[in-house]
Amino acid sequence: MIKHVDHFHGSDLEKIASIYGIRKEDIVSFSANVNPLGISPKLREALAEKIDVITSYPDREYTSLRKCIARYAGTDLGNIIVGNGSTELISLFIQIEHPKKALIIGPTYSEYEREVSLGGGTSLYYPLQESEDFKLDVEHFCGKLNESIDLLIICNPNNPTSTSITRSDMRRILDVCKQHDIYVMVDETYVEFAPDGLDVTAVPLTEYYNNIVILRGISKFYASPGLRLGYAITGNDDLVKKINNRKNPWTINALAEAAGELMFQDTDYIKATRQLISAERSRIYQELSSWDTVKVYEPTANFLLFRILEDSVTAQDIFDSCIRNCMMVRNCSTFPFLNNKYVRFCFMNPAQNDELIRCIKQVLTGGPAR
Repeated sequence: MIKHVDHFHGSDLEKIASIYGIRKEDIVSFSANVNPLGISPKLREALAEKIDVITSYPDREYTSLRKCIARYAGTDLGNIIVGNGSTELISLFIQIEHPKKALIIGPTYSEYEREVSLGGGTSLYYPLQESEDFKLDVEHFCGKLNESIDLLIICNPNNPTSTSITRSDMRRILDVCKQHDIYVMVDETYVEFAPDGLDVTAVPLTEYYNNIVILRGISKFYASPGLRLGYAITGNDDLVKKINNRKNPWTINALAEAAGELMFQDTDYIKATRQLISAERSRIYQELSSWDTVKVYEPTANFLLFRILEDSVTAQDIFDSCIRNCMMVRNCSTFPFLNNKYVRFCFMNPAQNDELIRCIKQVLTGGPAR
């Protein structure tokens, strides 16, 4: 039997399968936040034809790939840095900036604090308030910024709350950070999932501010975590040079390079993904909003967070019931400021989402687990 202290990341399928006695191939991961469409059919076919690229070294400058990314993101080629997943770029940036004190808006992804700690720095958290549905009070937040902070870290849209900061609010934050000489690192891993018309990405601001770096990757939107391709966008030329000088050559393998050039131009896949996520996000949010057993927070990414209102039910109860039905959700009790009443899950295809909702509802209403 699993212990309550055990919690799992969306990649921990082998461990889950061993503990619960189920095949990892049978688990539908609502915890990994990966595009339910899987990799693009065009990409699958094209990569097979390009397999011979592994017989040569990639271009050390990754010029063609960076051009594709620049067109896709709407920025200049010189502003693009590529890396072995966004995690490598987070690490490189923190090594270079070497912040003594970082401020992190939380609850959020734990890797930020870990990287700051590895560099010898300390992290403080600015807690998003549940009473405000985990939406940032920008004016109050800006009042807490001061010269003692070297680095501000923001995940936007945020994981696990699925809330977002608009570009106009981000501009206000950057102005204050500029006054206090604070560098801003924005993780936009989930930005492509944000609703159309919601101005979330800070990429246009890199043209005007040199104290911001934006991180992105292909793991979630393009369902390719195994390719390990990430990229950073910044208008700070000195930072670009420092990161490129520090990182290892050929940090991206030839297949990932080829895949990146293909996927950022696959407009059919991009459109289909946005349509699916938009429809399911709205449908599932409306469904959970009608329950009196949970409080759900309005999502802007491809996942949502809810709080259990039933005293007798915990996040672990829901996790246990779902995984025994081969569905994995995220018990959020290990995130800062959250407890054992919070659960996160991502949107899969409609039939899978319906099955998950039925299972969660059974636990909350005291029905029998199947």
